[in-house]
Amino acid sequence: MSHFPSIPNLELLGLFRKFPERGILPLLEYHDAILRNDSELTVGERELIAAYVSSLNDCHYCFSAHRDNAKAWGIPADLFGDVRVDLDHPELPARMKPVLAFVRRLTVDPAGTGQADAQAVYDAGFSEEGLFDVISVTALYNFMNRILEGAGIKRHVRVMDMTDEMRRKYRYTHLWKTISKGAVEG
Repeated sequence: MSHFPSIPNLELLGLFRKFPERGILPLLEYHDAILRNDSELTVGERELIAAYVSSLNDCHYCFSAHRDNAKAWGIPADLFGDVRVDLDHPELPARMKPVLAFVRRLTVDPAGTGQADAQAVYDAGFSEEGLFDVISVTALYNFMNRILEGAGIKRHVRVMDMTDEMRRKYRYTHLWKTISKGAVEG
């Protein structure tokens, strides 16, 4: 149930339409910078991190959306269960195991994240830039999970069916046109 009485059937686009001047465009631009720009991590790996963070936070909406994006970018579908990622699945790339361990620690025990956690990511072949990307995706999805859960958005509602090809062409800023056209006075 929505925590916003003026939007009874709340979903993410409706929330962003209600508050377009609250930094929504820069937020979408940040999504593109973190999830779609060049990185040592593939787009699929970054979407996997977003799905994993969301599974740790039990955020069904974000988990569902990023699971579908990760699969479109080549992450095996068998890695995903009901709001969870199977870290023991044989198709999970070995280089992602220390990354996801770091992501878990940063999500559930941020103050406990230490040099050993970072070193494991470096030992998996990532540079400081790669580690920064891991941290950035993790931080972004902890933030997004709080927005969705705080607003009372519990289930992912498909606005449209997207093919894998559409997902691979997708940029988060594409939403801005839709959001800004449908904005309502706050």
